[in-house]
Amino acid sequence: MVFLVISCPCALVISVPLSFFGGIGAASKQGVLVKGSSYLEALNSVDTVAFDKTGTLTKGQFEVVKIEPVAGIKRQDLLGIAAAAEQNSTHPIAQSIIKAYNGDMNQYQVTDANEHAGHGLKAIVDGKQVVVGNDKAMSGINFIRDNGIGTVVYVSVDGKFMGSIVIADEPKSDAQDAIELLHQRGIKSAMLTGDNAIVGRSIADKLKLDNVYTDLLPEDKVNIVEKLLATSKKKNKKVAFVGDGINDTPVLTTADIGFAMGGLGSDAAVEAADIVIMGDEPSKVSKTIKIAQVTRKIVMENIGFAIGIKVLFLILGAFGFVGMWQAVFADVGVTVIAVLNAVRLQFLK
Repeated sequence: MVFLVISCPCALVISVPLSFFGGIGAASKQGVLVKGSSYLEALNSVDTVAFDKTGTLTKGQFEVVKIEPVAGIKRQDLLGIAAAAEQNSTHPIAQSIIKAYNGDMNQYQVTDANEHAGHGLKAIVDGKQVVVGNDKAMSGINFIRDNGIGTVVYVSVDGKFMGSIVIADEPKSDAQDAIELLHQRGIKSAMLTGDNAIVGRSIADKLKLDNVYTDLLPEDKVNIVEKLLATSKKKNKKVAFVGDGINDTPVLTTADIGFAMGGLGSDAAVEAADIVIMGDEPSKVSKTIKIAQVTRKIVMENIGFAIGIKVLFLILGAFGFVGMWQAVFADVGVTVIAVLNAVRLQFLK
């Protein structure tokens, strides 16, 4: 009977899942929603975190800083055509163009507007085919490349280049802290962006990122993450990706752990992600990893304590040094202590 009571696995069955629940609760207090204990455990093996740029490391609050029309085109007309084509888009770049245009949008008749991920947008404006997007959207069009520092949007009408608009975006206030915290934990950082090399490297240099990949389409981001996964898998490590847009959905599902920005992020990104950062603060990636590390530490403490006490009391019981009340302590007492240890996560600073 003494052996039967001591060997009851209550301490392990209750305290281990409760520790993970405690970790998930501690993360939620920090504004991070973890969709399952398996993702919290997986964070302990992360050695690389890849970030999207716009809306993730940067504010996503673009401003038009330069308008460069071709000869014979007025700046206001170029901006107006681009704003008219983009007026139904929710992308931050589109919103910045619309905000910069002070004219009457009703003067343009827009039909059949379609967004093309990683390229831009096509629309029929006043019966003419308008293309607004990056250099990839200008395929087959003789355009003048703009090397301004910022996101460059090119505009064409019926296959004729009209000019370019440069839009700037600044890093988030805690973006640099986010990268530094990861480096302190020995975790590599990378940035994946559809912007050109000039823009991507300027942001990467400011934030001191380990690697930067530019001029990427959504499928290119997936390919890059798959390469990172293959490298990490050789070391038995994992890769996390942090994004916010609908274009990031395939990458979020490809990575071992996907983080989505819940405030600025699209519904599709939040749905596809394993972990959602409600405050849109990239520094919370490192905080979540810290919570995962503490959670694992408490889980291992509970497992070691429970098994150690039970083995000790079983040996003592075999020689008759342990009675029934000590056996009850080895079962119920150890369970209570392990539960109290798990509850410590709720007070994690």
